[in-house]
Amino acid sequence: MAEQLKMTGIKKAFPGVVALDGVDFRLLPGEIHALMGENGAGKSTLIKVLTGVYDIDGGEIELAGTPVRLAGPLQAQQAGISTVYQEVNLCPNLSVAENIFIGREPRRFGRIQWSEMRRRAQRSLARLDLDIDVSAQLDSYSLAIQQMVAIARAVDLSAKILILDEPTSSLDASEVRQLFTIMRRLRDDGVAILFVSHFLDQVYEIADRMTVLRNGRLIGEYRTEELPQRQLIGKMIGKELEALGEIEEQAREATVPERGTPILEARQLGRTGAIAPFDLTIQAGEVVGLAGLLGSGRTELARLLFGADRPDHGQLLIDGKAEAVKSPREAMAKGIAFSSENRRTEGIVGELTVRENIILALQAERGWMRPIPRRKQDELVDKYIKALQIRPADPERLVRNLSGGNQQKVLLARWLITEPRLLIIDEPTRGIDVGAKAEIQRLVAQLADGGMAVLFVSAELEEVLRLSHKIEVLRDRRLVEELENGDDVDADRIMQTIASGATP
Repeated sequence: MAEQLKMTGIKKAFPGVVALDGVDFRLLPGEIHALMGENGAGKSTLIKVLTGVYDIDGGEIELAGTPVRLAGPLQAQQAGISTVYQEVNLCPNLSVAENIFIGREPRRFGRIQWSEMRRRAQRSLARLDLDIDVSAQLDSYSLAIQQMVAIARAVDLSAKILILDEPTSSLDASEVRQLFTIMRRLRDDGVAILFVSHFLDQVYEIADRMTVLRNGRLIGEYRTEELPQRQLIGKMIGKELEALGEIEEQAREATVPERGTPILEARQLGRTGAIAPFDLTIQAGEVVGLAGLLGSGRTELARLLFGADRPDHGQLLIDGKAEAVKSPREAMAKGIAFSSENRRTEGIVGELTVRENIILALQAERGWMRPIPRRKQDELVDKYIKALQIRPADPERLVRNLSGGNQQKVLLARWLITEPRLLIIDEPTRGIDVGAKAEIQRLVAQLADGGMAVLFVSAELEEVLRLSHKIEVLRDRRLVEELENGDDVDADRIMQTIASGATP
């Protein structure tokens, strides 16, 4: 079958970094092709080359057998290449219909035909089995719906190649199934789909073939059913599988903490419309996992404990004493740190360097009238760059130029530098590769062994099970059950608890 896309010997370098070193990649019409590799492997660079964001330093790109040189995203779009990114790249203040047809509004005598645009938008969404009010503002819908709208826009552009970059990272299980149904339908219609995901089970469920990159080089192209998962992991991270097993084993070795006065205790704490009143205790040296589907209230619970939102029910005790934590600054003063799930909008500051991002929370805690001396900054930042293996190890590099996994490590360094007693981390491994996940899991276990309390929020049940001493299960914005982690607790047990709203 003739390739829809053929990339040969692609080279791309930045100052001090070879991002792509002679990479070959091909995409067939009517297939779902997964692009696999660690953060920093070259996946994002390859996509930006394909979409015209970056010009290539060497190699050739062919579309349907014709050599092309894509001068920008608009030219790539005109050539039939559409991209849907992890962070939905639409205008939340415009309607659904306006987002689908922005820049392509149907006009007559120079005036936008609003009713025609709405009819066409409804037809586009109907192809995806989505029935919503297209005149409603986009941000009135969930992230999952916004993702579907972005795909509808891409399909309406008559895309021959559809790039889906981490499309499932904000979706729950039913929404993933809906997305996969849409992907299969588009594949059957002849669309070539490039799929990027760090969820290996999803890749094996949906992808026909996969290409593996490591350190900017092509490792190989494989049919999905011919490459077992453990072999894939070995090719992605370039480590012996035994070494990966050792990392995972270390993540399980956190000692069970002694029971005493909790660092933090919530008594019927709640906020109307966000999270129903709940009880929760967290001991020093304890990892408490929060499990639940998307929208179950995990993030809302975490924000309440950190003072990002204020409760209207119950009370919070710290070291046995009732405390009113009215703001994040007050929480930080009491030794509570919070790393948000949304590292782009609530975490990293892309225009600042790695050093400036890492010292941000400590400087805020000290107050801006007491700047941290530069020599002290350098000492602290160097310590945490080495401890967390942040790559590249350049404190003056803009943080936006780091891979997602390394950005996540910078966020963790920012909070660890404040030496908190309780670290709340919300989806710390979302959208990062398997190697970086194992490193962060190992770090969490080490922090708990050192006496730090950790509230660990993750959509991946296996990750929660691996790290947590106890698991708080949420459903419909209620904490429905507390499970002590042990041999009788597994992913099926948690899912049954979520489904029933109580322990089976």
